[in-house]
Amino acid sequence: MPQQRVPVVLDVDTGVDDACALLFAARHPGLDLRAVTCVAGNADLDQVVANTLLVLETAGRADVPVAAGARRPLLEPARAARHVHGDDGMGDLGLPPSRRRPDPRHAVEMLHAVLTDAARRGAPVTLVPLAPMTNVALLLRMYPESARGLARIVFMGGAALVGNATAAAEFNVWHDPEAAAVVLDAAAELGVPVTMYGLDVFYDVAVTRAEAAVLTASADPAARLAGRLVTFQCDRFGATAASVGDAGAVCAVARPDALTTRRLPVRVELAGSWTRGQTVVDRRADRSSGARDHAHDPHGLAPALVDVALGVDGPGYARLWLDTVARVGAG
Repeated sequence: MPQQRVPVVLDVDTGVDDACALLFAARHPGLDLRAVTCVAGNADLDQVVANTLLVLETAGRADVPVAAGARRPLLEPARAARHVHGDDGMGDLGLPPSRRRPDPRHAVEMLHAVLTDAARRGAPVTLVPLAPMTNVALLLRMYPESARGLARIVFMGGAALVGNATAAAEFNVWHDPEAAAVVLDAAAELGVPVTMYGLDVFYDVAVTRAEAAVLTASADPAARLAGRLVTFQCDRFGATAASVGDAGAVCAVARPDALTTRRLPVRVELAGSWTRGQTVVDRRADRSSGARDHAHDPHGLAPALVDVALGVDGPGYARLWLDTVARVGAG
């Protein structure tokens, strides 16, 4: 019997690597992309929506609804990452805009509707936030019953050991740490399993300049776009290969066996002068003294137990991404 497709919803701040993730989700035969919601992050919200519509149209997936969500983090102003993704968030490739318009609903309302329908059908959705989790935090606090339609949350963000926006914090969590903290707390309260695909594995799924050139030479518009996005990243950083970043988190939904995770308590640091936005991953259980160390901790264990990605078959995910985005007529 053919394998059942996994229903997924992506929450994005479409810069270059979100675009790589969207192309993959739109074309992988094992994924059923139900909707995409947008939030400010790599670019401002209006640009994120425009980028998302363009990518889906290029991939031949104009059927996928797209909704605009939060324009800024819960407490702080938005801070775009133009130094990484270009002024338009998509590598300044000069692409013509999509002819589509977004869904009139707010992203939170569309997420609620999609998850309510999934719960009614008995076919829960995997939610894949690839951006600051402002929309997801608002959803789980406004509509906690939406959790009945969630199979799992697989988010790109955080890290056990490193940072990029600061020495301690990864960009998506740093951009709205309160939202990330709310999502982890709500998921623990509501019984939603969570996987953290963070910087410990993020850079390991890389595509070479030569592989990107093959895509760019394709007659298929989506494959050409994928190749140009990777080439932009190579040019931007003077490298012979570039990570497809967020796309790895979607690969993890399609092929979870290639991801090594450990279930660990995780908190988000909200107050530290140098560590705000850090995901504090409690790895004391990895040591024989772990239980004794916990006994001295006045904070106790974090209530959120998260499947933290600590290893990945990077070449395997890179090949999976390449093969998928090159599939003509997919979707």
